[in-house]
Formats: sequence, structure tokens, C-alpha cells
Amino acid sequence: MFNRAISAGVRALLVAGLLALPSFMLPNVSSDTSQLVALLALVGGVLTFLEYFSTMPSFVEFRSAAPFNRIRFLTMFCMVYALTQITREFQMPTAMSGSFYYVGSSIGEAMDFPFSPVRLALLAVPEGAPLPLFEVVKATAGMAYVISLASIAFFIVFIRIMRWPLRNGAFNVWINLPLFDPTTGGDVLYRLKRDSNLNFALGFLLPFLIPAIFEATAQVLEPMPLSDPQTLVWMMTAWAFLPASLIMRGVALMRVAELIEEKRRRAYAQSDVLQAA
Repeated sequence: MFNRAISAGVRALLVAGLLALPSFMLPNVSSDTSQLVALLALVGGVLTFLEYFSTMPSFVEFRSAAPFNRIRFLTMFCMVYALTQITREFQMPTAMSGSFYYVGSSIGEAMDFPFSPVRLALLAVPEGAPLPLFEVVKATAGMAYVISLASIAFFIVFIRIMRWPLRNGAFNVWINLPLFDPTTGGDVLYRLKRDSNLNFALGFLLPFLIPAIFEATAQVLEPMPLSDPQTLVWMMTAWAFLPASLIMRGVALMRVAELIEEKRRRAYAQSDVLQAA
């Protein structure tokens, strides 16, 4: 229990630190914003601690199938840190922030072609906005999207090379997929592949759909102030991280389905041998 508490505490501190990272790095943060961020970081840390300290799963998937959640956390951390450095360049420029802005701007320019995710992300910028806002949105969108693609590629390669999730022992569906009930809804294999394909489709479409939804809602509701650095960081992070997370989940579910299918083939082959004997 002591080791589990230490592990849960470290995860809670990491999550809380991630949520508070932009507030710590960006200058001129108001006291009200700092208090709100501190509250959100506290809530995120407490929820993370309770989830990993408990022996009963609640809603976090692949909790015991490392490093799935670690890769997702590292992906979000890289996005938040890189995007915060880019926005920092327009408030308190440093050599580090200038390097991140140069890389992000170069990626954004390279990916700014018709119907690209970066071009569509620029739809979130209101008409009449100053040119620096367009530039920072383009740089953050390009950086975030490349990080998401790199994380997906790394996870796919890791699965094939390290034989995930078998390297950590037997895969427990109840612990790692707490929201998936294998006893209802027909064949488990069919449902896993269906959910995997659905996650693939959503992950591919979301970078294109989110800007369109944002533009449509902005005509009815008051648009979110992208000129606020923290709002920009978290919006661009969500825009790139959610699709990447869905695609990685789809890859993981398809891998689980492959393991179940392989186990069934072995069981059927063994049954045929026994009947022949």
C-alpha cells in the first residue's frame, strides 16, 4: 500500500504541475487566473491520486498497461511546454522561446496549405485580428500537430517492437478497460474492432471538425479570447491532443482485439488436435 501511495502521489504531482505549467511560465498572469489554475491543478491532482491509489478501476483506461498513459501524458506535456514557450515569445522573449517560435513558425508555414489542419485552425482567429495573433496561432498549431503525429508514430512502433501489452504480463480487461463490459452487446472481438475503427475515424476528423464547430458556435456565442496566452495554449493543445489520444486508443483497442483473436485461434487449433486424437 505504501508503494502504491507513493506512485499515486508522484502521478498526482505531475498532473497538477502540468495543469499549472502555463501559469508559472507566462508573465503578467492575474491573481484571479492564478487562483483558478491552482484550484484546477488541485482537483486534477486529487482525482489522479484517488484513481491510482485505489485498487478498483473507475474511468482511466489502460491503467496497468504501461506506458500507454505515460506516452499520452508526455505528449500533452510536450505540447503545453512548447506552446507556452511560443506564446511567451510575444510577451517576454528569450533565446529558448525564440527557438521554439522559429521551429513552430517553420512547421506552420510548411503545413499552411488549403484544407490542411493548420489552415483550418486559423479559422478560430476572429476577423480583423492583428497579424501577430495569426502568426502565433499558426506556429502553435503547427507545433502541436507535429508533436501529436510524432507521439502516434512512437506508440505504434513501441507496440510492435515491445509486444505491448504482453511485456507487463497478462492483460486484464476489467482493470484496463473499466468502461468496457465484455459480457454485453455481442461478440467481444467485433465490439473491440468496431470501437477501434470509430476512434480512428474520430481522431482523423477532429482536427478538421473542431475549427468548423468553433467558428459556427462563435457566431451564436461569444468567442473565446485567443489573445489570452493561456487560452490559446490550452485550445491548441486540446485541438491536437484529443485526436492523437483517440487514435492511440484505437491502436490499443485493435492490439487487444488481435491478442484475443490469436488466443482464440490457438484454442480452436488445440481443440481440433484433441478431437482428432
